[in-house]
Amino acid sequence: MTITPISRTQSGQPWLSDKEQALWREWLLVTRRMESVLAKELLSQSSISYADYAVLVHLSESAEGRYRIAALAESLDWDRSRLSHQITRMAKRGLVRRETCSNDGRGAYVAIEEHGRKIIAEASPGHVAGVRRHMFELIDEDEQETLLHILKKLAVQFTDSQD
Repeated sequence: MTITPISRTQSGQPWLSDKEQALWREWLLVTRRMESVLAKELLSQSSISYADYAVLVHLSESAEGRYRIAALAESLDWDRSRLSHQITRMAKRGLVRRETCSNDGRGAYVAIEEHGRKIIAEASPGHVAGVRRHMFELIDEDEQETLLHILKKLAVQFTDSQD
């Protein structure tokens, strides 16, 4: 039995055109596989996971080496429960520590430990090489500018003013 697609969804919205559908599916494929490949490479070349790396990058780039947990969860686009579990696992390995917020008893910080700084410094060159190999070596500077322009245009809808 062959199903003939209808030209509109039940809500009246048009279906994606063949070109739109191809673009959307390629977008999904590339983003999933890029993250998967980079995560596997990172784990094989270092002692940390992709999630560890994401947390450590944010902490290591922070002027104080720490973040409010709620702000870090928002920055990573993770729910607080996921971040809390991640912090617990990383703290057991000496990568980060929790700190209380002296001026707000409800708030808490996560801070990078020296061991975390050492690990991120060791893992970063290989990760950057992977990003370069899987992305930037495959697209020229004009394509990079175009892609950046497109991504910024798409990202506007997800800014804080939209929450």
